[in-house]
Amino acid sequence: MKTDDSLIEYLAELSKLKLSPEEREARKADLGDILAYMEKLNELDTTGLPEMTHPFDASNRFREDEVTNEDRRADMLRNAPGSKNDYFKVFKAVED
Repeated sequence: MKTDDSLIEYLAELSKLKLSPEEREARKADLGDILAYMEKLNELDTTGLPEMTHPFDASNRFREDEVTNEDRRADMLRNAPGSKNDYFKVFKAVED
C-alpha cells in the first residue's frame, strides 16, 4: 500500500484530526514505516504454526464465588453514635 497525501488526508478526516503540513509529512513517514514492517512480517513462513491471540500461554483461573463475610450490621450499629431501626442516624444535611 502506498502512503500518499490523499491517504493521510482521508485518515485525518476519519480520526477528526487537523494536521499541519509538517505533521502530515511526519505521519506519512510513520505510516510508511509501519506498513513496511507489516510487509516484512508477511514474508515470514507461518505454515503449521498455531494461531494465537497472545504470546504467553495464559488462561483465566476462575474460582467459585463464596460468601466470606457475614452480616455484622448489629455490631456496626452498636458502635454508631446514633441509630434508628436498621439505619445510622446522622445530622440533617439539607435545610427546609
